[in-house]
Amino acid sequence: MAYDEGFRRTEAVQAVTARVLGSTGAELTAVYVPAEGDGVLQLAEMVGGSGVPYGLPTSYPLSGNSPVAAAFRAGAPLWLGPAELAEYDLTGAPDSPGAGPWDGAGKPPADVSLGVLPLGGSVRRLGCLVVMDKATDAFDADRRHLLELHADQVAAGLEAVAARFMAQTERRSLLGPGLDTLRGGAFTLTLRTGRMDADAQVLELFGITAEEFDRRVETLLARTVPDDVPALMSIVEPGGLPESQQLSIRIRRPNGELHWLSLRCRVLVSADGTPERMLGVVADASYLRPTADEVSIVQRLSASLAGATTIRDVSRVVVTALRAPLGANRVAVAELEADRFVVSVLDPPEPGAWPDAWRSEWRSEWPDAACHSLPTLESVLRAGQVALWPQGAELEPGLAGVGPGGLAVLPLPAEGRIVGVCLVGWDTEHHFGPEERSLLTATAGLVGQALVRAHAMDAGHELATMLQRSLLPRKLPSLPGGVAVARYLPATMGLEVGGDWYDVIPLADGHVALVIGDVEGHSAGAATIMGQMRTAIRAYAVEGHPPDVVIAHANRLLLGMETDLFATCCYVDLDMEEGIAWFVRAGHLPPLLRLPDGTTEELPVEGGPPLGVAEDGEFPLTEVGLAPGTVLALLTDGLAESASLPLEDGIRRVRTALGAADPADAGQLADDLLGGAKRRDDDVALLVLRYDGMRVRPTRARWTVWRLPDAVMHARRFTGRTLRSWGVTAEQDVALLVVSELVTNAIAHTQGEVRLDLTLAADRLRIGVNDASPRAPVKPASVDWESTGGRGLLLVEAMSASWGSVPLSGGKQVWSEITLEPGERLGAPEEPAGERRRSGEEVR
Repeated sequence: MAYDEGFRRTEAVQAVTARVLGSTGAELTAVYVPAEGDGVLQLAEMVGGSGVPYGLPTSYPLSGNSPVAAAFRAGAPLWLGPAELAEYDLTGAPDSPGAGPWDGAGKPPADVSLGVLPLGGSVRRLGCLVVMDKATDAFDADRRHLLELHADQVAAGLEAVAARFMAQTERRSLLGPGLDTLRGGAFTLTLRTGRMDADAQVLELFGITAEEFDRRVETLLARTVPDDVPALMSIVEPGGLPESQQLSIRIRRPNGELHWLSLRCRVLVSADGTPERMLGVVADASYLRPTADEVSIVQRLSASLAGATTIRDVSRVVVTALRAPLGANRVAVAELEADRFVVSVLDPPEPGAWPDAWRSEWRSEWPDAACHSLPTLESVLRAGQVALWPQGAELEPGLAGVGPGGLAVLPLPAEGRIVGVCLVGWDTEHHFGPEERSLLTATAGLVGQALVRAHAMDAGHELATMLQRSLLPRKLPSLPGGVAVARYLPATMGLEVGGDWYDVIPLADGHVALVIGDVEGHSAGAATIMGQMRTAIRAYAVEGHPPDVVIAHANRLLLGMETDLFATCCYVDLDMEEGIAWFVRAGHLPPLLRLPDGTTEELPVEGGPPLGVAEDGEFPLTEVGLAPGTVLALLTDGLAESASLPLEDGIRRVRTALGAADPADAGQLADDLLGGAKRRDDDVALLVLRYDGMRVRPTRARWTVWRLPDAVMHARRFTGRTLRSWGVTAEQDVALLVVSELVTNAIAHTQGEVRLDLTLAADRLRIGVNDASPRAPVKPASVDWESTGGRGLLLVEAMSASWGSVPLSGGKQVWSEITLEPGERLGAPEEPAGERRRSGEEVR
């Protein structure tokens, strides 16, 4: 606990206290504040005393046994009757000038009660409020509550005086309008009936005469600015504002003048927790009238927070709004979750810029800490008021290192509770003025509400993200001869789940399908249709249908669904070996190309109607050759069009970004195309392929298996000849065993044509056997040692690096991949062509 260093300008304190002390209703009221470096509490002002034949000393020693010193040290109020007063030393400091107390002998009369209330919180003690009344039991429960609220009011005024003294040196500014803030009065309100008792000072502040006041709370509420009424009413609801919380409201006086008032109140509840009565004090709060600069800061902050949709966005807006305008060196924003402070942003973000206590908790992107590790901060959050500490204040290291030259702690209130905290720190000495306190208070309220709103949006965003991720590819496949990357951004308006999708589908013979599409709208219904369309197009593509047939099938599927939604789509079948691409466009944006020389173009792909519109729609093919180094970009309209950006201008912007980007990093190129827009009316999908070409093209051989008794023997001979011509010898026996098993299964269990495909690519040999049956082979769970069959697939699995089955148009392919030893490549002398072309074989 830090004591205030004292007030050099006691005339300013006198001006403050004289305006409020008279409203306590006591015979004599006084304020004592710490004197500068003297170890005493000096009398700042005394009001009343005309009805009592005694006064108070001008000072008390801090170490003495006086009621004033005891309450100051303990930080708790004392309520003393004549008997309790006799236990204390009532004489002042030895050199205290002026009249002595009581009758000069230090003995209190038998009909006097004394109340002593410390000013300030446990962090910084400002002085004591002393109230004396000529009665043996002058302080009942209600009056004690009101006097404690008055003490809070005096403490706020003393803080304002101290801030103004440090910030300004002219005596005129010390005694200016800011000191009128302590002129106030008290009231009581019966919540069940709405009947109210208010003193003359309260009525004067609201601009109501005693004759006009009908004791109805509605009469005062009618003068309150409508925007402030909900906050005013929230304090009487269960779980409302904390005890002694200050609430700033605006009223409109009869002459039209807008005036700021500060309200401090306590709600007294019944045994069952129902609010019964409110006791409060009202004070002039003209100092809250913002300056032009403050209005500008708050307006910018409010506008920026309106567009902040996540906790991180809110935190970054706070840093931008406060750090530079206030000249602060550090800003931290943390949420209050259970008993921990969870930091959402630190600026600067480097760990070395923060105290050791923070760095020790730095286990992830940002540190977090238990509330009990920062007791001062915990105390401020309980009080719910902005707290300011000047340079040299006694704070725990975890806070002192944040602002050695000055520290502001802003509790962030929302919905009747504290949801977080903002710390603003300075390295060099910083003087806090009343205007700055009002700015920070207004900022705290805005940020608290924004955090609650962002939490709700984050929850919806997380749900939408989980749904969207479950419908989109978790990762894209690695492609021989190219690199594919994708980006998806949900809409920031409305439900953040939409109908945009993308897919990359490896196909047979070195082909790959690139798909991007957009179902109408961004809703759960659009996402559902999107998932069905993506699955259907992938299935049609894997079956081996040409691109136009794939899209025609998808069109008929969507027409048969029970939906009125339509979809656009762009489908690309790219031969990674030859660089030939076949495009089909169904109402979608045309693809964009970045050529190896850096120029860009919009491909003139002939288009068909959107999917789900016309049953007899035609979807023509467009063939385009791609040179190595070409970048292909497929995008949805959310990237190129918005309410403020026409489609043509958006396409030009994307082309400009595509030409300026570095294709060496495909991921960064995709990020560059997305740009920095944070507000999106529609979701965005982007699929980028950098085509590099294949340095070593795969070599393939095909052989049609005739259904003869020795068909497996011929298949083995063809495989052996082919592998020898390719220079593959070490794994030849394994390959022949796999061919024997796969061809035997195809002939024994299917009807129709059987074909054997061999593909040598880099360090892998792929063996595929196609047949006319759509049924996938089933590996037996176990095989009895006496059984004569069922071991074929187990042998294939044991011999292969990987194996599987894929559906094809009119059947399936069962395939196996065998890893070759290093060094096994092409290069062996080819056998005569006459030896290689037998039984329908085809080599290429």
